Parts: sequence; structure tokens; C-alpha cells
Amino acid sequence: MSTRTTVLWVPDWPVVAASQALEVPRHLPAAVLLGQHVVAVGALARADGVRRGMRRRQAQSVCPELELLPADDARDTRLFEPVAVAAETVVAGVEVVRPGLLLLPAGGASRYHGSEENLAERLVEAVAQHTGHECAVGTADGLLAAVVAARTGAHVPPGGSAAFLAPRAVTELGFAATTEDTGRQVDELVDLLHRLGLRRLGQLADLPATDVHARFGRLGTWAHTLARGEDERPPVRRRPEADLEVATELDPPVDRVDTATFAGRRLAEELHAMLVARSLTCGRLEIAARTDDGTDLVRTWRTDLGGWGGLSPSRITDRIRWQLESWLSTTAVATARSRALDERARVRRTRRDDEDAQWAYDARAAHEHDDTPPVVLVRLSVTALDVAPAGAEQGRLWGGPSGGDLRAHRAMDRVQAILGGAGLLAVSLQGGRDVREQVHVRPWGEQGAAPRPLDRPWPGRLPPPAPATVLPEPEPVQVQDAAGAGVVLDGREGLRGDPAWVRWAAGRRSRVRGWAGPWVLAGRWWEGQAPRAHLQVAFDDEPAALLVATPDGWACEARYD
Repeated sequence: MSTRTTVLWVPDWPVVAASQALEVPRHLPAAVLLGQHVVAVGALARADGVRRGMRRRQAQSVCPELELLPADDARDTRLFEPVAVAAETVVAGVEVVRPGLLLLPAGGASRYHGSEENLAERLVEAVAQHTGHECAVGTADGLLAAVVAARTGAHVPPGGSAAFLAPRAVTELGFAATTEDTGRQVDELVDLLHRLGLRRLGQLADLPATDVHARFGRLGTWAHTLARGEDERPPVRRRPEADLEVATELDPPVDRVDTATFAGRRLAEELHAMLVARSLTCGRLEIAARTDDGTDLVRTWRTDLGGWGGLSPSRITDRIRWQLESWLSTTAVATARSRALDERARVRRTRRDDEDAQWAYDARAAHEHDDTPPVVLVRLSVTALDVAPAGAEQGRLWGGPSGGDLRAHRAMDRVQAILGGAGLLAVSLQGGRDVREQVHVRPWGEQGAAPRPLDRPWPGRLPPPAPATVLPEPEPVQVQDAAGAGVVLDGREGLRGDPAWVRWAAGRRSRVRGWAGPWVLAGRWWEGQAPRAHLQVAFDDEPAALLVATPDGWACEARYD
């Protein structure tokens, strides 16, 4: 028999959090952008036709007044903490599935409040009173059915989750994804199911579980379990394996996020080592801290779909850091103070005369209300919940990566954790016309297609081979013919003169042995880009160069081996 599950869902939370942090007026359509793609859409933008997955330019063409806001997981988590605190005034022991979605044990709470409907009303009222946010509550057998019920406002009776989900599209599996990486994996699975003719959750649920696992692996088993109206990890369940806990006393006490995170990283590595040594994996992480006044702060996070690959020390550290930022910058008292500041800020916006007056008023408001002492932590612990033997995850058909690959990946993850998300970059090829456009740089570990598809024609693109070295900044040069006159590029007639010499900025001259081109690029004239052209030049006694001609003159952009 499935366990009744209640979820609390705040619609479009990434957009709500970004708008709140950046003070975007509520009457403006907004969306959250990650890279060049829209990852979350507000209600007003959705009404204008903006959809998740759109590229930046397409979204702006659909809705010209669209406010594009940057994605920030730490910000979303920090601002969601008051919602979790508000829910805990009604139900004890909430579980964060992801920022914007809470999982609550429904059995005892619904009996205490009289019914599931009364519980939902109390939760909605508490969140509205404490945070001012609107939310929806759904109860069903299993996580996916509860999430869909919350999104649609449907009532799902006990035992009716499978029938409730059966006619719905398999794309709704994405509602149960816990992270962006998991969401991309679910999208790939849904695409595969569509190509196999499985378009409804009922069709997936009717398949034998063993066949689903054999064909789709661990992710397919997860999707099949949810499609049947069940929960892979119910909120309340006895476990054959004992929980694993690591803890440290913070002496001296800390009130800084970076200092506490450093201690948290040691705990993350220790916990991961314990799991590996015991050949275990866990479904949830409980992060707990104790303040200097004896207050215990506890929050539970779901991990990825399981396995050591998803639950690395760096990912555990990320969750610890996000939660520490929430605790050290957001408390119940601080939330009340924030609401008071927001009210004064609204008054301020109607009175301000200039930017200096705005900052002065903010400083006075913060000083008048800043009577809350800082949160100081004296103890930090991390507990692995839902512990189970590892090995349920199916490997790839032709084998997995080698041990050296895994060690290299873990080393890079550690470096990125120290330097930050953008501190370690990976390079890949993408579509484009010149050497700089064809290189796509993104943070290590970030997945997704390059902004420019590689398989497009790209008229004017430089032919192979590609240059070996691209200079950080183009070096100005002069291109001269045999008589010493400057070679000029005409956009219609091509080169005026044959390149014979190249004079460098240092004053030396190099004799041209041969050249190819030019490849003329008109540029985006509607954006004010000037036309340019590329010329490949070979010399007698030094490596070949790639020269670019612009209205300002010639420059060396890259070198060949």
C-alpha cells in the first residue's frame, strides 16, 4: 500500500525568487535565463507565449518587454527558507525536494488537522501570512501524483494515483526532477519514450518492471515507479541500513558562510568515504546545525537518483553551502525584518529623488530595524538517510569510464568547489564563422548543447585547418604590396594589391610566401557591426598567420603551427 504524500508547490519559484532579489515589478513579464536558454517562465510571460527551453532571442521576439533574469541556485535556496519555516509551523519535519517544492508527511498531519483539505488550507494560509507568496498543495499516493495534483488543483483519493496519472503525458515526469542535471536526464528519457511510442504514463506503468529496468536502467525504474503512482522513497519508511552521520564542533563558533562551508566540505568528504567503504548509497541528506543559543536548525535534501556518481563530495558540499547561506542570512526574525524593510522600500520608491537619496534611506531603514543578533553556529552535522546497498544502478552497455577518468573528474570537481562555478572552464567546438565564435567556453560540469549548432552552413566560415593559437588580443599589423604600398580590402572588389610584406607592431617585416582568401563577413549591420575579412598568410621563416581586415586596419588574430 502506498504512503500518502503531501507536497507544497510555489509556482515558478526561480522567477519569483529572482524577481524578489532584483526588485523586478510584479506587473512585468519575467523569465530566468541559464546560458542562452530559458529555464523558468513567469505566469505573465507564459501568457505571452514564452516557453521553457526557448533561446534568448526567440523569447524576446515573442515578448519584447520580457525581463530576463540570471539563474542562481544559491539565491533560490536562500529565499525559499522562509517558505519552509512557514510550512513547519503547520507540519513538523518537512523535506526540501528542490527550491519551490516541499515534501511533507501527510498521514499524521491530516489526522491532526481533521482532513487533507484542512491541512492544505492551513499550509496555504501559513505561507501567505509569513512570506506573502502564493502556493498550492496536493496530496496523493506517491511524489509525482502529489505534484501533479498540486499543479492542477485536483483531488486524488487514496489508491487512485495510478488512474489519475494514466492519461497524462510522460513529459510530466520532469515535475519530479530534483536538479537541473536530473531534469536533463529525464528530458532525454522522455524523448526516447516518445520515439518508442510511449506517450502516456499509463502506457509506461503497464510495462513489466523487469523489462523497464533492463531497457532503461536506473532512471527508467524511477520513472516506472512514479508512473504507477508510487514513491521510490516514501517520506516515512523503515530502512534495513542504519543512517550514517558525520559531525564537527565549530570551535571557535562561526558566523561566516565561507568558514562554515570549509568545515562542511570536510564532513562531505568524510561522509562520502564512509558510503564508499560500506558500498552504500543514500536517498536523502539531512543537514543540521546548532546555534550558540541552543537552537537546532535541521533541513533535509533529496539527492540525485542515487549512486556514487550523482552524490559526490562536491555535490554534498554544494547543498551544505546553500543551506548555510539560508541559515546565516535568513531566520524567522530576519524574515519579519525583511518584510518591514520591503514595506519601507515601497514607500521609499515613491519618495526618492535620486540614487543617493535611495541608498541613504536604505541605510537608515536597515539601521532602524537591524536589532537581530547574527546567527552563530557551534555545531554542524550531515546525515545520510534512506541508506541502501549500492549496485542497483545499471552501467553502460560498453562499460564505464576508467579509474583514471574518475579520479581526474573528482580532482576537477574539487578545484571547481574552491574556485567557484566559473573558476574551472571547459572548451568545446560550436558553430560560427571566425575562430573566436567557434569556441564555446562553459563551467566544468555544465551540460547542454552549445549556443551555436555545429552542423549549420555558416557562410563565410574559415576553411580548415584551424589555427593552433588564438591571440588574447589581435596584434595590429600592416599589409603591404611589393612596392611598399598598403593593401586595402574592398568589400565588393576584394583586395587592392597583392600582399608581399607584413609589418609587425615591433617594426620588423616578414616576407609573404603565399596567401589565401579573403573570406569576407558582412557582420550584423543592423547591430552596428562593421564588415571584416580574414586572410591566411604563409611566411618564409616563421609560422603562418591568420590576418583580419577591418575599417580600422589589419591585425593578426591567430597563428598556425
